[in-house]
Amino acid sequence: MGSLNSPALLLLFVASAAVVWYAGVKLSDTTDVLTERLHLGSALGGLILLAIATNLPEIVITVSAALAGQLDVAVGNILGGIAIQTVVLAVLDAAGVRPRAPLTRLAASLQLVLEGALVVVILAVVVMGTQLSPGLHAARLDPASLAIAALWVIGLLLLNRAGRGLPWREGGDAPDTQPEPRGHSRGKKEKAATGRGVSTSRAVLVFAAASLATLVAGVVIERSGEEFFARQGLSGVLFGATVLAAATSLPEVSTGLTSTKLGDYQLAISDIFGGNAFLPVLFLPAAVISGKPVLPAAHDTDIYLTGLGIILTVIYMVGLIFRPERHYARMGIDSVTVIVVYLIGIAGLATIAT
Repeated sequence: MGSLNSPALLLLFVASAAVVWYAGVKLSDTTDVLTERLHLGSALGGLILLAIATNLPEIVITVSAALAGQLDVAVGNILGGIAIQTVVLAVLDAAGVRPRAPLTRLAASLQLVLEGALVVVILAVVVMGTQLSPGLHAARLDPASLAIAALWVIGLLLLNRAGRGLPWREGGDAPDTQPEPRGHSRGKKEKAATGRGVSTSRAVLVFAAASLATLVAGVVIERSGEEFFARQGLSGVLFGATVLAAATSLPEVSTGLTSTKLGDYQLAISDIFGGNAFLPVLFLPAAVISGKPVLPAAHDTDIYLTGLGIILTVIYMVGLIFRPERHYARMGIDSVTVIVVYLIGIAGLATIAT
């Protein structure tokens, strides 16, 4: 990348972002079709299959960094995008909700609050894991990465149980939320695909092709963007936490907009929370590949961004409980608060990076 001039790097960055966006739409559509046809259930379909596919750029960067022994890069890559992927919900609130009402009011559900709690718990363990001794490991495994993976699996099992109904009125859903049940958009997409004669094998092929495109374009985004913005004087930490994180969050934006346009607001939030809960699980394969704990290599900026991710997640959890009615600049007060807190947080990050 260093041999390319700046205009070529910028063009490559923008073109790769467009590929990621388009591939994200295809991933969303084919994931929903496969989830319905293979009877995977909402937890497996929404929280695993799509989470893995849309986070392919982060996965390959983490694996590459672990193989090269660059553990701090692996940590920064995993934790850097969680905060801005939460901000994606503000984008969905402003651009995807019809009729006009705050996203959390229409999506309010105890199950989503539980998904947010899973993100918070996992990120809290991440912070704790950064303080453990680097020598605390055995058979290429360390307590923190094992605990994160175990909590994620336990959380999925609990969420799967919650998806079958909670012992609360309306089964855990607030009154006057989205008129159709969570996940209804998957059934609609599957029926539409069947009507177009899309076979399961073709859906698998499109899913694989879209995953590959997301993977390759995500890596190109990281390499071209890092080189281009470094030439503009943007530090690596700020680039990773802002520009790169925003670019690699494009699959979440495209899949979320697809869900909100179909009125499946709960699924849109679930996909974001699910992806954020999944990312720290990558510390386990990174530790296995590198042969040593990854979290102790975290910088102050990584821990700072983890704390910011926790705060932003809690704000949306509060929104899901209080269900704001009024909206400002086409967003609920929780989304406005998230944007303000994120900008303040990035300003603080700049002081640490400096």
